[in-house]
Amino acid sequence: MQLGRVIGTVVATEKAAGLEGVRFLIVQPLDKHQRPKGDPLVAADAVHMAGPGELVYFVSSREAAEALEPRFVPVDHAICGIVDDVHLPVERGGER
Repeated sequence: MQLGRVIGTVVATEKAAGLEGVRFLIVQPLDKHQRPKGDPLVAADAVHMAGPGELVYFVSSREAAEALEPRFVPVDHAICGIVDDVHLPVERGGER
């Protein structure tokens, strides 16, 4: 699982079978300090309630295809949860 922030939405006029009614959102992957990491990506909203500005966790590859019903739909990334809070353990030297 990876941490990300929803930064936008995608409108698709045609979708593959099994993806009808599934929203697609633009997600910016984040590091553990919630700083942008890599390029934004498109993820299917498997929780059916994520929205712009929300902190989410998402999965990629085969796990993404299994996150939706029916399983094994053609997606590369899927949002699996909305994050309420992030707590980091204190690392050596007192830094987080």
